[in-house]
Order: sequence, then C-alpha cells, then structure tokens
Amino acid sequence: MRNGTIPTLASFLSALTVLAGCAGVPASDPRDPWENWNRPVQTFNDRVDDYLMKPVARGYRWITPDFVDTGISNFFSNIADIRVFINDALQGKFQQAGMDAARFLVNTTAGIAGWFDPASNIDLPKHHEDFDQTLGYWGVPTGPYLVLPLLGPSSPRGVVGLIGDTAANPISYTGLFTESAVLSKAISGGLGGLNAADLRADNLETEKIASEAAVDRYGFFRGAYFSQRNYLVNDGNVTDDDILHLDETEEKLSPVNPY
Repeated sequence: MRNGTIPTLASFLSALTVLAGCAGVPASDPRDPWENWNRPVQTFNDRVDDYLMKPVARGYRWITPDFVDTGISNFFSNIADIRVFINDALQGKFQQAGMDAARFLVNTTAGIAGWFDPASNIDLPKHHEDFDQTLGYWGVPTGPYLVLPLLGPSSPRGVVGLIGDTAANPISYTGLFTESAVLSKAISGGLGGLNAADLRADNLETEKIASEAAVDRYGFFRGAYFSQRNYLVNDGNVTDDDILHLDETEEKLSPVNPY
C-alpha cells in the first residue's frame, strides 16, 4: 500500500464532518456552472468504477502480497518524482528541487529502481507537485468544476495540467525503445493499467467512508477537489476553514478523489 497515502480514520472523518455538513442540502455552486454535464458524467464514472475498477482493485489486492504492493507503489511514486522535480523548478522552489532530484537518484540506485524508499529514511521526504499546481502558482485561475469521463474531478486548468504531467511521465515514452507499435502500446498500457489498479486498491477504504458519510456524494467530492487544489497550490498556507482536516503530509490528500 502506498506509503503515506491513506490518512488515519479519525482525521479523515474530521474532513467528512466538515464537507458532508456543507453538502447536506444540494445547492447550486457558482464554481460549478456545468453541473448538468458533471453529474451525469460522475454517474457514468461511478458505474465504470463499480463494474470494472473496484473488482480489479479488489482482485489486485487479493493476489498481491503486501511487500509486492508496497514495491509497486514505491516504483510509480519514484517515477512521479521526475514530474515533481520539474514542477519544483518551474515554481522556483530550487532547494526542494534539489532534494527531490537527490531523492530520485537515491531511490533509483540504492532503492533498486524505486522498489524501496531509502530516501525517506535520510531526510528526503516525498513532495507532491504537478503542473496544475505550477499554473496556479503563477496565477492561472482554476476555472469551473469539470468532471472528466473516466478521470473524475478536474477543471480547465486541471486539464492543461494533466497534459503537462503526461508529457513529464517517462511511462508515456516507454514505447519509443521498441520497434513494434503493438509492443509499444502494450508496454505503456500495461504500466498505466498497473498504476491505475494500484492507486485504486490503495483508495478503496477511504472512498467507501466518504461515499457512505456524504449526503450528496457529488457535492462532497466537488468541495473536496477545490479544497485539495487550494491547499496544494498554496503549500498549505490557507485558513483553517479552507482545508480538509487531514494529516499534514501532502501525499495524504489523495483520498479526496472518488476513484
């Protein structure tokens, strides 16, 4: 299971108390002018999740020993550190960029291609930066709430950020080292599918808690999305009313996603 991904039950329930209360009576949100599009898309995503992703995630968890699950999570987290380093630099966080570059080198070598995470034991903690945060750092507004088919909560800025993050992901280029187009797509698709199954398996419990506690599931995840993005873009420098009451580690904010 991904280290630091799932917060303690008590802290997550604190977040539910705040957001579920706000979602007690579904109401129009000025940040969500496309609600008539978003709600049906979330329903579609929920059906795909119920009939495909959850069974795959449960099967993955059932057949995967804990040490293998942890190793796979570490491997993809290590690859993500390349994106983190790039966005550190784009935001002018050069000290953090140096730490994240060192973290990647340590885990890639001593950690055997990222299977282990020795960097966390030598004061090189995991950070979370993406291109959406970089755009927000330079003043680009989030824009209206947007639910993407299969991908879930986002925004216009988030879509651009997703494109940037995809371009910075080495998995996108794994096929360039093979001459066969079929093999190229198989490698990239296989790694992407494994990452998706691993992430979904890590998020099973917290998504279930959120879904059962929220009166309006759609409103809960909409509010959670904006809260998470605001927290990350501002590096946690937000008022107490604007944040989810999760543990302080940024990586632990990921369970606000519904999938």
